[in-house]
Amino acid sequence: MVNRREFLKIGGLTLPLSGLARGLAAQSSGNAPLENMVKDVLPLGPEDYEARQERARSLMAAHHLDSVFLNGGVNLAYFTKVNWGLSERTFGAVLNKKGRPIWVCPAFELERATESIPAGQEVRTWDEHESPYKLIAGIVKEQGGSRLGIAPNVIAFQIFGLKRDAPGLELADGAVVTEGCRGTKTAKEIAFLDLANRITKLAYREGFKHIKEGMTPRELSAAIAEAHQKMGASGGGGPQFGPNTAFPHGSRTPRTVQDGAVIMVDGGCNVQGFSSDVTRTIVFGKATDRMKKVWDIVRRAQAAALKAARPGAACQDVDIAARKVIEDAGFGPDYKYFAHRLGHGIGLEGHEYPYLVRGNTLKLEPGMTFSNEPGIYIYGEFGIRTEDCMVVTEKGGRILGGMEAVSIGEPFGKEAS
Repeated sequence: MVNRREFLKIGGLTLPLSGLARGLAAQSSGNAPLENMVKDVLPLGPEDYEARQERARSLMAAHHLDSVFLNGGVNLAYFTKVNWGLSERTFGAVLNKKGRPIWVCPAFELERATESIPAGQEVRTWDEHESPYKLIAGIVKEQGGSRLGIAPNVIAFQIFGLKRDAPGLELADGAVVTEGCRGTKTAKEIAFLDLANRITKLAYREGFKHIKEGMTPRELSAAIAEAHQKMGASGGGGPQFGPNTAFPHGSRTPRTVQDGAVIMVDGGCNVQGFSSDVTRTIVFGKATDRMKKVWDIVRRAQAAALKAARPGAACQDVDIAARKVIEDAGFGPDYKYFAHRLGHGIGLEGHEYPYLVRGNTLKLEPGMTFSNEPGIYIYGEFGIRTEDCMVVTEKGGRILGGMEAVSIGEPFGKEAS
């Protein structure tokens, strides 16, 4: 668990540290009023985006790509800071090995686009009757090649358009660049993730104080969202009660809190675009021995996964470590009770590459971040899941945001101090 001093030092994160320290300290007591914890957090600067582009150029060279096309969406925002929605009109940037991105933009959107595109970067426009794909092909040709990487979120009609209007291009999978960069986080990005996960855990803790018999999921969700808001983040949690907790992603059957009911909440927030993802399972009233037993098995599986998350281990090894604990405890075989993969990557998207799942032999590297969320789901009774996000470090896995669960009655351990 990271302590507060280590958190503040991560990667030389550019923050007025005294203000952030006061914000963290104010949350050290479960009875302390919630305060804004993000007001002093500064966004990434131009040097951070340039570092991302430089890493992309290195990966393009390693994988023999002349350029990579990014359309609107998260990959474009990651490399350029430009947020642009998906549309039937092709807009995007062509990353290249020689320098700054070159932009392709509908002509009538030029003025709006230049409000976001960094000054000095070239923008090429196309009118409504023209093909943007010929523009893209021309840019690639100018780079001295013909092999164009396609980002994973590029829309199918754009791929077909490139094949039709730019037959001289060789289209390739651009994920080796986009996922290759986003899959490992910088120290600044990890600090954002640490804070986002801490805020969500504090928000849950605050929301759980308001649980009462007869409460609806919407009411508990509202209490958690309000706590997030007080700490300066937009976020929340989706509660499930009683037998509905046996559905990994919830049931539509309406239920309210009843004495002895299992309560599961899964949700998160984001800090500077970087997401948290936290699940806690508790009991309203007295937990049965069976509930306690299942909870303890799930928590041991989570601990085994954390221990297995070391540099050089395969992604599938982490899933296997958690699944073995659950199967050895009698809740097998395979996906019968632990019905899903162990975890997913997390960053600018709540679910992103890479994944902790059988068959994924990708080796873990320091800076990779994942959810760690084993569960046991018993239809007709209840489900138990405990989820924290974790980062792979040189020394092994570390939980983001601290506050690991201790028992079914103590869902948040001691905070970092």
